[in-house]
Amino acid sequence: TDTMLDTFILAWIFIFLLFLFIRIQRPKNFPPGPRPVPLLGNLFELTIGDPLKDFERLAQRYGNVYSLYFGGTPAVVLNGFKAVKEALVIKAADFSGRPQNILMSHLTQGNGVVFLDYGPAWKEHRRFALTTLRNFGMGKRSMEDRILGETEHIVACLDKSAGGSINPETLFHKAASNIIYLVLYGTRLDYEDKTLQEYFDHYDEVAKAANGPWGTIYDMVPIVRALPLPFKKAFTHFEAIKAMIASMVRKHKTSRIPGEPENFVDCYLDELDKVPVCKCEEYLSDLVRTIMDLHGGGTETTSNTLLTAFLYLMTKPGIQERCQKEIDDVLEGRAYASFEDRHKMPYTHAVIHESQRIASSFPLSVPHCTTKDTELMGYSIPKGTLIIPNLLSVLREEDQWKFPHEFNPANFLNEQGQFEKHEAFLPFSAGPRVCLGEGLARMELFLILVTLLRRFQFVWPEDAGEPDYTPVFGVSLKPKPYRMGVRLR
Repeated sequence: TDTMLDTFILAWIFIFLLFLFIRIQRPKNFPPGPRPVPLLGNLFELTIGDPLKDFERLAQRYGNVYSLYFGGTPAVVLNGFKAVKEALVIKAADFSGRPQNILMSHLTQGNGVVFLDYGPAWKEHRRFALTTLRNFGMGKRSMEDRILGETEHIVACLDKSAGGSINPETLFHKAASNIIYLVLYGTRLDYEDKTLQEYFDHYDEVAKAANGPWGTIYDMVPIVRALPLPFKKAFTHFEAIKAMIASMVRKHKTSRIPGEPENFVDCYLDELDKVPVCKCEEYLSDLVRTIMDLHGGGTETTSNTLLTAFLYLMTKPGIQERCQKEIDDVLEGRAYASFEDRHKMPYTHAVIHESQRIASSFPLSVPHCTTKDTELMGYSIPKGTLIIPNLLSVLREEDQWKFPHEFNPANFLNEQGQFEKHEAFLPFSAGPRVCLGEGLARMELFLILVTLLRRFQFVWPEDAGEPDYTPVFGVSLKPKPYRMGVRLR
């Protein structure tokens, strides 16, 4: 037995050494990049758990389009507005695929909308999701009413904390979750509801596993995927979320009136009634995954952007006061704003956009892949190449912004003080794969921020020390936890 074990160990050492001497051959005219190590690729080039500074360093060395290897899988990182626009907008059909060989694609099994590969099925799913969201108010007055209704629950929580301070992270997260929940199911959950907290706990565990060190190892070292390592937790918690949503959908089926849809799930179930019985389970699985996509994406971006906005509004009181004056002048005697009021509030509108730019909630977007052999910025990119659009590099690009590295609403104002949208403003990505919930997120951010600034003054607590603006990298980019001082105006 010892001899067999020695032979086994020697065989593995031999295989490992053999791989060390085999060079990974780059495709012809492929973007430059650091030399990969066999089996491990460029694992040692990246800080596991937070690669953003590494991506910036590699761009300075190799240019705005460079290559990395995730194990033996080639990837191309896009930096700066010009490269990202050429790929995602000008050559959208060539760059709109989704990689099918990374942890997130294995978790989702290619279902839903976000990780479904580019093709007729994805187009149909996206068209249905967008049409249904619009039918249930996205961009309409009915959606404003839902958002303002949920904002009253935020106000009630802040009223209780007036004169003290509050941890706003959970509050904003649950509020954003409830707004998308209203669109999906037509109901909301109480902030103390155990189901809501359980859902977030599972989601956080998936995020930690997928975006932490073990998620990186899963993507970059495929040979370890079968081992019982911590990335397995992502699958356990992901299945728990799916089970929770499937249970909610089953309950919803008993209360709906077929043919009279009142929310997103009703619409989908009406479509389900038209398909053959043998296809029902497949379509139901797609519905569960689509709900996960809409709920997860719709919650993270809004919540993290609000956290960023109030961090800067507290620590830059002059900006907060100027917003409040503009809001008071426009609303006059009205208690609530309308989304249309944004056109009369250029400064506040600029502050919200600047919060989105600085927040950069999904700094590396969702990974893309090429759908065929193509070219980009003079380089040849083979079909199936993993594409990482570095949106953070666009939102902080020095050639694009007046104040790229500081929070300054002037980035969105012209010399006359009017709001000016910027072509390089891509927090929701760009092209056919742009975020489904962009319209909803924009409306939420405006109505929530204006309502809260109308009612309260927000201050940095005296005992909180110096503010730390360094964000935390995870499933999305978000500010470090902080406490928010609340005063009635």
